[in-house]
Amino acid sequence: NLLDVVYLCQLRQAWYQEYAKSIGEESRTFVGSAKTSYAPFRVAEAMRKQLGLTIAQRLQCRTWEEALRQFVDKAENAGILVMISGVVGSNNRRKLDPNEFRGFAMADKMAPLVFTNAADTKAAQMFTLAHELAHIWLGQSALSDPLPVSAHKVEVWCNRVAAELLVPLAALKTELGNEDPHQAVARLAKAFKVSTPVILRRLLDARAIPRTSFERMYDAEVRRFAARARSSGGDFYLTQAARLSRRFALAIITSTLEGQTLFRDALYLLGIRTERTFRELGRELQVLP
Repeated sequence: NLLDVVYLCQLRQAWYQEYAKSIGEESRTFVGSAKTSYAPFRVAEAMRKQLGLTIAQRLQCRTWEEALRQFVDKAENAGILVMISGVVGSNNRRKLDPNEFRGFAMADKMAPLVFTNAADTKAAQMFTLAHELAHIWLGQSALSDPLPVSAHKVEVWCNRVAAELLVPLAALKTELGNEDPHQAVARLAKAFKVSTPVILRRLLDARAIPRTSFERMYDAEVRRFAARARSSGGDFYLTQAARLSRRFALAIITSTLEGQTLFRDALYLLGIRTERTFRELGRELQVLP
């Protein structure tokens, strides 16, 4: 299932590369603009600026779903193809296992692509998206495994960038105020729309809790979070357009309607079988009446 998803995303990326060139889109200069020698908080700051992502906007989101949708929209507006799905293509019988992988990044100057496994929890999807975007900034393609922490230097660096992108230390300290950090973990996770293990790691980074408390609470939260992930999965997005990347879907439908892409090729790349579904997708994207 994973291999088929990767192969399909490679085809979609290759198609969009040519499409972007044909309409004169500029290359994404942020792809490959970072190095692991750069301070994670500096890279996270540059990413927030490029994406137009603010902590204040996320704190105002009422749900994890709303925050994730906002995050995806920001990335897509910056020129990144973001695909979030829990199945292979449109086949609901071929479910993706979050215990096998959480997401992957396919770096490219014209068509950077990020895939996030929607069978994971919403909080995990937020972190996976941030982590894969860090790989895009490195200009490196990568697959993220389900382990909470990897010993690989690049993975550790991407985790730190993702944590700073989602929960900047300055914003964390402001939100925490004078509250007991041991009692504030769940509230902070809800406020920043991340998992409790991520909040615990940031509280340790901020020296708000001692390492002994972190180790005790972190292990318990990772186990609880993993159990919740196994029981609560499911697709975040219900629409075909969002599974595909709205940016990609809009491009290929427009190209097909203009006669630049063969209808059969469009159906294959979109993962749909009938003209009726194609037109329903077109109406959802407001390119067909």
